[in-house]
Amino acid sequence: MPSYVVAGASRVRRGDVSDRAIQLAFVEHLAAKSDNTVFALARNPDGAKDLQTLAKSKSNVHVVKGDMTDPKSLQTAAEAVSKVTGGKLDVLINNGGVSGEAWRTIDDFPTPEALIDDFRRTFETNVLGGILTTNAFLPLLRKGQVKKVLSLGSGHGDAATTLKIGSKFNPAYSVSKSAMEMVGVKYAVKYKDEGFTFLTICPGAVKTDMSAPPTDSEDLKRAEEAMVALSKLAPPRWTGPTEPADSVRKMLEVLDRSTPEDSGKFTSHKGKRGDWL
Repeated sequence: MPSYVVAGASRVRRGDVSDRAIQLAFVEHLAAKSDNTVFALARNPDGAKDLQTLAKSKSNVHVVKGDMTDPKSLQTAAEAVSKVTGGKLDVLINNGGVSGEAWRTIDDFPTPEALIDDFRRTFETNVLGGILTTNAFLPLLRKGQVKKVLSLGSGHGDAATTLKIGSKFNPAYSVSKSAMEMVGVKYAVKYKDEGFTFLTICPGAVKTDMSAPPTDSEDLKRAEEAMVALSKLAPPRWTGPTEPADSVRKMLEVLDRSTPEDSGKFTSHKGKRGDWL
């Protein structure tokens, strides 16, 4: 009976980059197989209405309190999971994150303090959150059969892509996602001889709240400029952002196909780095 932890499974504040639709889609997809045991980590379980509703209809779904930025909370969550699984875990999905100041460039923050705050907040969740969560569940993963960790990445964190399309906005988010690639590499090297597979996967362009256009007129201009740059990556006959369920299905297919030989790689939901859309 494979066991999964989906960390960051509920949207808890404005600015979350991984919109709740993606988190919920992970849990729904995994829960569809009755032999899976799925743990959805939520900072505020009582406020995660969709997850609670799903858990009531699916006996293999457990909603567990867990804050990706709080080591004590994560340790308590790992203990709760351990009690159900007998001390082991097969797959961890690091799905939480914040977007940062989406329409600013690296040199146009109103004050140095505003830049520091944006980078600090983004790194605390996107980078440290992923590390803390992985570390909390590593003892369980080491006793599991599958030993896979999936962390959500982004093509915005890929240097070659950034140079190719001239992407200059949302610096904190982009830099944090670039950092997460190296985080995956560090884990891959450390656990190379234990049969682990650490993957960073970009979900592609997905229909979420994040894809909605901004209301501020200046931000809207910048968003339009960003979309023109992004269109340089679009394959022929691309029809726009995909549904969360489709993105999740493709990411999990990539994860299922992966082996320890792939550990440390950063790829797309299509299984190919650079094919972000």
